[in-house]
Amino acid sequence: GLKFHVDWLKGQKTGFFVDQRENRALVEKYAAGRRVLNMFCYTGGFSFYAMRSNAEVVHSVDVSKQAISFTNANVELNFPGDERHKAFAADAFDFLDGKCPGSLFEAGKPGYDLIILDPPAFAKHKKVLRNALRGYQRLNAKALEKIRPGGILFTFSCSQVVTKDDFRCAVFSAAAQTGRRVRILHQLHQPADHPINIYHPEGEYLKGLVLYVE
Repeated sequence: GLKFHVDWLKGQKTGFFVDQRENRALVEKYAAGRRVLNMFCYTGGFSFYAMRSNAEVVHSVDVSKQAISFTNANVELNFPGDERHKAFAADAFDFLDGKCPGSLFEAGKPGYDLIILDPPAFAKHKKVLRNALRGYQRLNAKALEKIRPGGILFTFSCSQVVTKDDFRCAVFSAAAQTGRRVRILHQLHQPADHPINIYHPEGEYLKGLVLYVE
C-alpha cells in the first residue's frame, strides 16, 4: 500500500532495499504514538511504515543530500503535506549529539523513543573487522545513551563478515558502556526471498536486534 520513487540506474542495491521489507513491517507494529528517528534512512523506507502506524513524529537522517531528496519525494507521494515528518541531511554522530537544529536531541526537547539504526556495511572484508565492530559499538552506545526510557531500538548490520555473535557482542558492549538496562525483543534477519545456503553461512549478511531500553 506504500509507493516509492526508486533510482534504478544509480541507486544503491538497485535503488531500494527489499531485504528490509519484513523488518519495516515490524517497525510499523511498534511505532504508533512514538517519536521515531530513522538514521541512515536512504530513501526513507522505515519512516513511511512508522508514519502509517500513526507515529507522533518521524525524523529521517542521511548524510546524502540526494537520499534526503528521495525521502522527501516519497513522503509527498504517500503522505502529502504531513507535518509529522522532517528530513535532515546530516552526519549521524552530529545528529545524535544534538548538533542539528530541529532534532529532538536539542536541549530541552524530549528526544526519541523509537530509533532505527540501519547503517551501510562497516566491513566489506575481514581486514577491517575489528574497526567495524568498534564502529557498531560506538554507534549503538550513542543511540542507547540518548533514547528515552521505555524506548525501542532497531539496530542492524549488513556487513557479511560480521557474524550474528560479533554483532550481538558489539551491541552488548554498547549497552554495558551506557549502563542502561536492555532487553532483546526480537532477533532479525533477511527474508526468505534472500535465501541462506546452509553450506554458506556467510550468506546470512543481514543481522538485526530489537531492544527495549529501560
